[in-house]
Amino acid sequence: MKLIPLPAFTDNYIWMLHDGRKAVVVDPGDAQPVWDALASHGLQLSAILVTHHHPDHVGGVDALRNGTGAVVFGPARERIPEPVQRLQGGDHCDVMGLRFEVLDVPGHTAGHIAYWCADLDGAPLLFCGDTLFSGGCGRLFEGTPAQMLASLDALAALPGATRVCCTHEYTMSNLRFARAVEPHNAALQAYFAHCEALRLRDQPTLPSTLAQELQINPFLRTREPAVMAAARAFDSQADDETRVFAAIRQWKNEFK
Repeated sequence: MKLIPLPAFTDNYIWMLHDGRKAVVVDPGDAQPVWDALASHGLQLSAILVTHHHPDHVGGVDALRNGTGAVVFGPARERIPEPVQRLQGGDHCDVMGLRFEVLDVPGHTAGHIAYWCADLDGAPLLFCGDTLFSGGCGRLFEGTPAQMLASLDALAALPGATRVCCTHEYTMSNLRFARAVEPHNAALQAYFAHCEALRLRDQPTLPSTLAQELQINPFLRTREPAVMAAARAFDSQADDETRVFAAIRQWKNEFK
């Protein structure tokens, strides 16, 4: 099974899985990159997975569904172009012989979901939309800090080998912020250099792994003493785990 990030817009990735004959895509905000990949590889689109309702994730759904007959799966509580098979945490969908477990991960949007496959060619795979990024997390447009923290905790509990397929190439800006939070984190410094080298070659930094993110992502490390101290230096009211997370998220919102 091939896993391919299809660039879209300025920094989106539309993830494609294919077996040489059939394909599934995740969060196709733009249909054209998908059409191009289908034609290039000689593929038939069989399914579309949607994590949340934002236009840069659903803008190409209608055209792709109408043009291919692909089945669309999406969150139960968000406005997704119909027809769509609605899913929520605890559900699963079977696509191309793969079983994807569905997790509720509200925060970025109120009804955001993620898809986790326990074994794809020897390792787990996570399509997490805009909830978790490499080195960062999504902005809280509709949810609360407590919701996003709980969602990230749920993702962090997945196996460390899980490949993290998020939908934006935000890694370098996220890591610059992460270094401000944890300037003495050696794993972070090494990962920054690794990702910087990839981007200089115009290669994607993704997928990451959960094991990697747990070492370098401040939003998964809000209970680490160094991150807690940094949060309190930014906001003296950051006196519990939710407020620590909220302080780090606000700091990131303001970070230049």
